[in-house]
Amino acid sequence: MPGKIAFEEHFGVPGSELLDRTEEVLTLAARRAMHTRLTDLTGDRLRLMDAADIEHSVLSLMAPGIQALTEPAHAATAARWHNDYIADAIADHRDRFSAFAVLPLQDPDAAAAELQRAVIELGCVGALVNGYSQISTAESAHYYDQPEYWPFWSVVEQLGVPVYLHPRNPLPSRQQIYRDHPWLLSAAWAFSVETGTHALRLMGSGLFDTYPGLNVILGHLGELVPFNIWRTDHRIGIAPRGVPARHPFRTYLRNNFYLTTSGNFDHTALAHVLDVVGAERILFATDYPFESMSEAAEWFDTLPLDQTTRTAIATTNARALLRL
Repeated sequence: MPGKIAFEEHFGVPGSELLDRTEEVLTLAARRAMHTRLTDLTGDRLRLMDAADIEHSVLSLMAPGIQALTEPAHAATAARWHNDYIADAIADHRDRFSAFAVLPLQDPDAAAAELQRAVIELGCVGALVNGYSQISTAESAHYYDQPEYWPFWSVVEQLGVPVYLHPRNPLPSRQQIYRDHPWLLSAAWAFSVETGTHALRLMGSGLFDTYPGLNVILGHLGELVPFNIWRTDHRIGIAPRGVPARHPFRTYLRNNFYLTTSGNFDHTALAHVLDVVGAERILFATDYPFESMSEAAEWFDTLPLDQTTRTAIATTNARALLRL
């Protein structure tokens, strides 16, 4: 069987203003070690990939990345710089690495133009965006179902590439429910609630009715969405409240979303997701360096899956989606 293709494999750029904004709460020593792993591309990272039988990794900028830059022109410049950096860094290792583009969604037109440049000129295989974008003020949160983003989504559909919707914490002003419970922030809980809600906004807006060819990727086995999708559809069916979407949300989840295994190495959860969306919509991922490549690979390699399902999740779905 060919080696696995891994999604949501993060990188950082040495000296970048964004490197210290990663949202993990770490000691100084742990942060330095994380920076080393984020900025290393062809040293220990390749050795870990080999040991985990990962043939190819799709690299993406760590959270919150460009989305936390409030000035649109600054975000556009930074996105272009990061995309040029990663394209150059992996130029001699295209057999082992691809990259998701960084996008300045503070300006939807600039984001569309940068995605076109990154895909056509730099060879990026899609984009990863770290949740909502902050525009003009740190207290703003702009979600991508809003009308000003639809021309951007049109370009995404035309290019035929996926957009990975990656988590970030909700704004501090919107974290009242986590007050005095900081352990529920970030990956433990808040990431999935924030990102899953964003994904449901995309579904409910009618975006996928207008652009049925769109593919959005969610990590962590779907950011809780597959586990509540029946109830979401059931209650909206009873009280639709003017929802623009033409179909049940489950239809969009099955037709317009891919789900990765990043950072959610649970057999029971995977079995449920297989039942909800099917094996053809699931992708292998590790969430390195925030999770362990070896743990992710050992879990996946020992799952009681039939060979067709295992191969689809490990390689063939990714090759078809990214046209590798």
